[in-house]
Amino acid sequence: MSQNPNNPESNDLLKNSSLYREFQAEREEILRHKWIESEKAGHDIGFERALTDWIMKHRSKWRKARQGAGN
Repeated sequence: MSQNPNNPESNDLLKNSSLYREFQAEREEILRHKWIESEKAGHDIGFERALTDWIMKHRSKWRKARQGAGN
């Protein structure tokens, strides 16, 4: 199997990996946090600010909850 990113087989392997699924789940949480905090602020706070804020305030608890749920 080729490591070519345009290869459908390598794309399927990536998307089915547990690391990729964790990345996607974390990204969704960050985007949710960005939306909530932007609504509170009355303007878009931006991804980087949301990312930093989420990591500092929520990441460890979120990861523990996912591990406890078997994900």
